[in-house]
Amino acid sequence: QVQLVESGGGSVQAGGSLRLSCAASGYTYSTHCMGWFRQAPGKEREGVAAVIDSDGSTNYADSVKGRFTISKDNAKNTLYLQMNSLKPEDTAMYYCAADIGLISRRYSETGLIPDEYNYWGQGTQVTVSS
Repeated sequence: QVQLVESGGGSVQAGGSLRLSCAASGYTYSTHCMGWFRQAPGKEREGVAAVIDSDGSTNYADSVKGRFTISKDNAKNTLYLQMNSLKPEDTAMYYCAADIGLISRRYSETGLIPDEYNYWGQGTQVTVSS
């Protein structure tokens, strides 16, 4: 019984910034990793950033390294994605995801694979204009 709710999306000009939030509720005490994914029309869902709870490590897609930062506030049970220097190619629906359970679903080093997550938010739209 876990619910993830994203917020913070919107429309910005290229070079601008947005901060996405993902509020988690329910039984989240066995969270192995959390991540942000995005999907543009006609494209497959791709991993953007992930945090591995076991060691606190973070991983990013090459396309967003140096521009995006993923972080967690455990006290607020909230995941964030700070997005700076946004580009038109960042335009997509952004989804928050969590791997929660007795056994981790992660099999990659980065945690950027959609199949590694069993809980998903409804998404928040990010549109970047030039």
